[in-house]
Amino acid sequence: MLKGPRRLLLLRDDRVVRDYEVALGVNPKGPKRRNGDGRTPEGRYQLDWRIEESRFYRALHVSYPNEQDREFARTAGVPAGGGVMIHGLPNGESWVGELHREFDWTNGCIGVTDDEMDEIWELVDDGTPIEIRP
Repeated sequence: MLKGPRRLLLLRDDRVVRDYEVALGVNPKGPKRRNGDGRTPEGRYQLDWRIEESRFYRALHVSYPNEQDREFARTAGVPAGGGVMIHGLPNGESWVGELHREFDWTNGCIGVTDDEMDEIWELVDDGTPIEIRP
């Protein structure tokens, strides 16, 4: 995942097999530092579980916070937060489609279209590593 260019790349054996344009958190620059900062985290995580039914169209959980994130939050005296996902559009709003990419609208998650979420859902297993880079 490359935050600057807003690209989610699915890799297999170091080869890009899918490339998606995404929307990020409303305050995308820099790493996530605390709960509620509107940032999408940066670092190495796992897509560790999934939700078929949520307030968004499907969701894959990103294992934020990792140990470095927890240590930063402890030192800063702030809650690290959590609940970071790759997800589709809010339920009932699939009509928005690709227009969602025009601005960063999530609370720190990675947003894709519902059709893209279906594809990612099928291609990615629980436990898949994800690296989110600036």
